[in-house]
Amino acid sequence: MPVHICSTCGTSYPDANEPPKDCPICEDERQFVPRSGQGWTTPARLAASHTNAWRKLEDDLFEIHTTPGFAIGQRALLLRTPHGNILWDCITLFDEATEALVRALGGLSAIAISHPHYYSCMQDWARAFGCPIHLHKADAEWVMRADSNIHHWQGETLAVAPGVTLLRLGGHFPGGTVLHWAGGAAGRGALLSGDIVQVAVNFNRVSFLWSYPNMMPLSGSTVRRIAEALKPWPFDRIYGAFPGRQVMTDGAGVAQRSAARYIELLAGEQP
Repeated sequence: MPVHICSTCGTSYPDANEPPKDCPICEDERQFVPRSGQGWTTPARLAASHTNAWRKLEDDLFEIHTTPGFAIGQRALLLRTPHGNILWDCITLFDEATEALVRALGGLSAIAISHPHYYSCMQDWARAFGCPIHLHKADAEWVMRADSNIHHWQGETLAVAPGVTLLRLGGHFPGGTVLHWAGGAAGRGALLSGDIVQVAVNFNRVSFLWSYPNMMPLSGSTVRRIAEALKPWPFDRIYGAFPGRQVMTDGAGVAQRSAARYIELLAGEQP
């Protein structure tokens, strides 16, 4: 029996003769079901029509992105550290070539994911490399395929390796998480942000939304809390959820200025 994959969000569901009737993640207001209706695929069908492309973003940081685009279209980021490699966020396609390339880079010691939209086929990646998946407990209800490798952490921070820390910011999802890499940007620090701190088309801006496809905002108080939580963590770069979306300098300043403007606009302070 195959694993079934939602064609809209890329989430995988347990082995079964038939796919589920619906995808709870897509039916939530932070995602959507397309007008054509719920669609499904399998790992074999996906691998037959798609492949994963790689790009080096900086020393010890690699992007993995499926082409042609599939589902939400996010990228995964592979971070190499002296204490083991970490996969940040996840993509659905995990084929033989991807496994071979990850092994050539040293395998994986951990997987960490920003929020449920990117859980995808995390179970298959973790089983292949025998590593834990760090998900915040606040989002545990959105795991659609149980797996013994999943570790539901609690609290506001989790050190997954020296100089690599998960920060729970909430917002888009209650357990919304970013990864702070102290050694990134030649020691100036980098933030791997997923959708929790979304890098905009203007790379001098980031945004914070409850629902991106449905354009539903977060409250000003939530954005203020996110900005305050980021202040103690220095970072010069922000690597967002999608290929090409990265702030290459003054990332911390960009995040704080963007949050301040967001709060002003919600308060009715128009230009």
